[in-house]
Amino acid sequence: MGPIRGLKRRKKAEKKVDQNVLAAAAASDGDADADADADSLVAQPQPLDWWDNFSRRISGPLFGSKKSKNFESVFKISRKTFDYICSLVKEDLAARQSNFSFSNGKPLSPNDMVAIALRRLSSGESLQIIGDLFGLNQSTVSQVTWRFVESMEERGLHHLQWPSKDTEMEDIKSKFEKIRGFRNCCGAIDITHIVMNIPAVDPANNVWYDREKNYSMILQGIVDPEMRFRDIIAGWPGSLTDALVLRNSGFFKLTEEGKRLDGKSLQLSEGIELREYIIGDTGFPLLPWLLTPYQGKGLSDIEAEYNKRHSATRMVAQMALARLKDVWRIIHGVMWMPDKNRLPRIVLVCCLLHNIVIDMEDEMLDELPLSYHHDSGYHQQTCESVDKTASVMRDNLSLYLSGKLPP
Repeated sequence: MGPIRGLKRRKKAEKKVDQNVLAAAAASDGDADADADADSLVAQPQPLDWWDNFSRRISGPLFGSKKSKNFESVFKISRKTFDYICSLVKEDLAARQSNFSFSNGKPLSPNDMVAIALRRLSSGESLQIIGDLFGLNQSTVSQVTWRFVESMEERGLHHLQWPSKDTEMEDIKSKFEKIRGFRNCCGAIDITHIVMNIPAVDPANNVWYDREKNYSMILQGIVDPEMRFRDIIAGWPGSLTDALVLRNSGFFKLTEEGKRLDGKSLQLSEGIELREYIIGDTGFPLLPWLLTPYQGKGLSDIEAEYNKRHSATRMVAQMALARLKDVWRIIHGVMWMPDKNRLPRIVLVCCLLHNIVIDMEDEMLDELPLSYHHDSGYHQQTCESVDKTASVMRDNLSLYLSGKLPP
């Protein structure tokens, strides 16, 4: 299976987050009204909240601890965000429950299935540990998680898309400019490695062996100033360079065809314009639509100032990848014998969940760690490819940032 693109087109009309939330809330209100009507006809005790029941099933290291009673500690998201995720996938999960049940024989509800999958993705714990935690066998944990992944990559894809409206892109540009002055910037790109433990004796695995002597799979992401993924590609072997992964991405093709970063240019001074672009580190080629830092020693003050601002602006991509791995820990550390065909789809869903937390303005965001170390043990790559037009564009931007560009 080839790499998974995060920007796959859908025939359905694009949805906005707030519309989905409102629809989910309306459906929830409708269910509540129906329940109230039923209760008025038949006197019966009110059922416990789903979490009250589910939390009682927690065993193992969490059992009896305060964390087992705290929803946010178990799942790393708020109950509001959890309910929204359930609203996205509940129909798919209810239609394909396949008689999944706890060890005591009680059938799993769609909420149960979402909870199991989220715990697996967020903790990175083994199937056995998750099974022991919730009273399930390993096969059930595996199948439930995969059902969730299949549903989310379809139902949640509208949370990961390139801005389709000028107003949205203008907002992104404005926020990037406020960081350190980079005008007309539309995104920051970076790459991270998902390390795998796979048999070294199998020659077919050599392609996954990277320059840091790990077996790994690559995730390339382009993010906005709020650390939201706007485009991803996952699945290429770790042996490939950052530049080669970029050139094989759908984003590269679309941009070269004039279908991305094709908005208005800004006039920096008389006769000097700045087109739309993204920024990336020295592992990427310098292109008319991808600005990288100056390389080498003996940089001028203007070049050094540009690099300083560039680094500060690009940090949102590093922090997004670090947070992705910190929160969705199934892709953190070393994965034991992963299915290399399924892994890109799991990565995509982790990116969708990452974006949903941002889109929902989840209160847990304030408690999440802020780091920019996402590729421990990996050295910075260097690409020597320089486009002449891009070099002139970078020089003009450097002069502008230093206040040296003639009016």
